[in-house]
Amino acid sequence: MLRNSSRLLLVMASFAIYCWNGTALADDSVYKNFGEKAGLIRIMDDFMASLLADPRTRPFFEKANQQRIKEQLVDQFCELLEGPCKYGGAPMKPAHANLAINREHFNALVENLQIAMDKNSVPFRSQNKLLAKLAPMHRDIITK
Repeated sequence: MLRNSSRLLLVMASFAIYCWNGTALADDSVYKNFGEKAGLIRIMDDFMASLLADPRTRPFFEKANQQRIKEQLVDQFCELLEGPCKYGGAPMKPAHANLAINREHFNALVENLQIAMDKNSVPFRSQNKLLAKLAPMHRDIITK
């Protein structure tokens, strides 16, 4: 009987260690490192301000519905970071198809995102995890 109890305890401890080191908790911690939804809202406010101040990206955002873009980015990033949000915006390719975005524009956007994340004290490792999830989108966003 003691052996079975010991074995059960060992299995439970192994499962707890797996969960602690597993992706579910790691992903949740990344979302928390961004300050959850409230933190993402602050980051997107700073991000939009940077995009409008940068002459390389300003033309794409100055006449756009900035509030809507920020709200959609919050939901998109929240979902990518395993938060409770669902992105309901348009797919990337059709949304960017007619914007003539080149690699320089895309890289400027990424630089401005990094500035906003730094300003909001998002740990470097968490920033990299988000950027790794966003990187494949360049194929749908760069159209020129």
